[in-house]
Amino acid sequence: MCDVLCDKFPLCLTGRRLTMEFACGFVYVPQRPRAIKRSALLPPVNRIRPRSPPPPPPTNSAEARLPKSPQSRPKVIEQLENSEEVKKAVKPTPFYGNAEIHNKASTRDFPAQLTSRKTALLPPHMRPPADAYELPTELRVRPRDPNGGGAGGAGLGAQAPVPPLPPRPSFMKLIPEYLVLFPEPDSSPSTSRKSLSDTTLVASKRSGDTGPLPGNPNVLLVSLGKLLSEERAPTAQGEPASCSRCGSVLDSCNEVSECYFCRPWRQTRTAGPPPGPRDALFLLRPGEEPRCAADAPLLFCIDISGSMSIASEVSEGEDAVHKTRLQFVQDAVWQCLQSLGELRPHMRVGLVTFNHQVTMHGNDRFTLRSLSGAELTDPHFLKETAAGVPTPAPLSQTKRYLQRQVMDLSDGGTTALGPAALLTIAMASRHPGSKVIICTDGKANSELGNLEVEDSDTRTLLSSTIFYQDLGDYAADHGVTVSVLSIQGTDCRLDELGRLADRTGGEVVIASPKRLHQEFEQMIENKMVASHCTATLLLPQLLRTRGEKEAVHKGTRAVGNVGPDTEITLQFGAKEHDDEASALGAGSRVAIQLQVRYRQRKGETMLRVITACRDVTDDSSAALSSLSLAIVQLNSSQASAALAVRGRFLDARREAEQQRKLMERAIEQNDNADDHHTYQRWRESMEPIYSDGEGGTRPVTDTGAALFYSMKRSNRKTIMMKRKHTA
Repeated sequence: MCDVLCDKFPLCLTGRRLTMEFACGFVYVPQRPRAIKRSALLPPVNRIRPRSPPPPPPTNSAEARLPKSPQSRPKVIEQLENSEEVKKAVKPTPFYGNAEIHNKASTRDFPAQLTSRKTALLPPHMRPPADAYELPTELRVRPRDPNGGGAGGAGLGAQAPVPPLPPRPSFMKLIPEYLVLFPEPDSSPSTSRKSLSDTTLVASKRSGDTGPLPGNPNVLLVSLGKLLSEERAPTAQGEPASCSRCGSVLDSCNEVSECYFCRPWRQTRTAGPPPGPRDALFLLRPGEEPRCAADAPLLFCIDISGSMSIASEVSEGEDAVHKTRLQFVQDAVWQCLQSLGELRPHMRVGLVTFNHQVTMHGNDRFTLRSLSGAELTDPHFLKETAAGVPTPAPLSQTKRYLQRQVMDLSDGGTTALGPAALLTIAMASRHPGSKVIICTDGKANSELGNLEVEDSDTRTLLSSTIFYQDLGDYAADHGVTVSVLSIQGTDCRLDELGRLADRTGGEVVIASPKRLHQEFEQMIENKMVASHCTATLLLPQLLRTRGEKEAVHKGTRAVGNVGPDTEITLQFGAKEHDDEASALGAGSRVAIQLQVRYRQRKGETMLRVITACRDVTDDSSAALSSLSLAIVQLNSSQASAALAVRGRFLDARREAEQQRKLMERAIEQNDNADDHHTYQRWRESMEPIYSDGEGGTRPVTDTGAALFYSMKRSNRKTIMMKRKHTA
């Protein structure tokens, strides 16, 4: 089965629609330099050679006990140098096999530098010039001829003079003499330099074409919206056979304790690819009772604090009028109720407002109820209260009542946004697939979820961060989509509040007062095709995931709610600093398995398993030729935005810069005009990542947070729309 898969899966998998695609046609593994074992005879790498030789040792123990002072040291050294006894004591007594020649040579007048010390192992700055002296002809010894012959027909042991050694080339001055390999006698220095220069030039050209790639071309794109919305019958019912160690799905009917993805690579390579399913869909809980998707309500959570009384001038026809922020919100919600009542009368809509208290607006069967004071500081009490609130009735019964409730709102008080968000999400959590829209114009300043604190109050800031992060997880676990809408010109700390939308697949939008109705309508129209979604990527042992919480061969991404256009990207690559990673070389073939668990709108719990085989290459040119710039650009936007929204701008720029270099390398090699145009548009969309200074970590503005959250949940379709808009 895997052989068929490898032949029919060059870049994507799933029949009619592309739902799983690779950015590169191969699994790219850069060539690793071979480790060269350093000889034990060489000095340590971190050794520092002294600039001057050490002083000679003292001649007797009495002098060794004398205190050493900077003033007396030069005089002592001078006395020792002039002493004949010391010279005699420290004079070396070398042994030479050709003693006669040595004795004969000792009568010659050699330069002092030759007779006083050996210079072969001295550092370059202490050596005399190469032409300061020349060895006598008698000392230039040629090796003995094993056949007994020699120069001039001499017998065994005869010595013959050899030509003098050529001077060391300039590029070898910093290399110790015992590491220099001199050319053959018939090779001139100019020829050697020329051949070395040619070799270096060829190597540099080759490295420019096939050198290691910057960035990471191993990117997997999963179109979750298309993958989960496909109408097809399940392959099987119940939990599939899987590995008890890593959870990989197998074709066999029995569980195993060790599979292809768990075994060491050397065993895996011998055993071959796994017998996993190419594309399978499992209904995990066949007896689960489906629910009615139409019961999921829409809940508005509206800010009516004192800051909503700020007015702005707008034109209505030929007249200029002043309207408060609350009046703009009232008009927008009233219009939404009117249109929904006409188009979707069976939809259930609820209303929650907050200032210094939180109010749950009811209907003819449920009276209005408000919470305040200590009631707003206890999360458990808020959840219990939400459990007792009845589900809103259809709009066909409550539209007029809700419209009157909306138009009777009045502003004033503080902003208890945290308790209101918790209460509204808890009300919606009883019906998976529900939507919550939070509209505010300021920071939460109640005790629970307080965002109006100084940066020095780290304890309160950390507590609020954990509160909104946990609340987002709670909403995602119950299939609730949360969207946040703030009014232009305000500060709401969207970097923290936006966690609710980011975790649940909602939107974070900053809108002008005039566009509130359009933004409400767009948030309402966003559909959800699945909830409780998690994507798991399984790789062989020598590969690892990148950008996830743990860089191991198995990575899991909690997605939450999935819309029709939801796309995610996953990075992977070879393990670094692993001696066994060199076994994963060109010509190898690896299997990659994707598992997507999710819950359909009707409540069925499903598992989609896709297994693909990929060829491994270390050829940079082949990887660049098959590179999809659109997938790499989407991955770069999502990964950089995820770092920037947390204030890690330096890491975000570093991530974007690596992928930018990769794309430029591909454009230079492929020379495609469309790629040039696409690349320029992508650079424009990434401008927020490179702007706003050079700090490493700093707070994020509301405008930046809204933009980064939008980039994080972007897809190829939205990127193309942005390009057309900016063109």
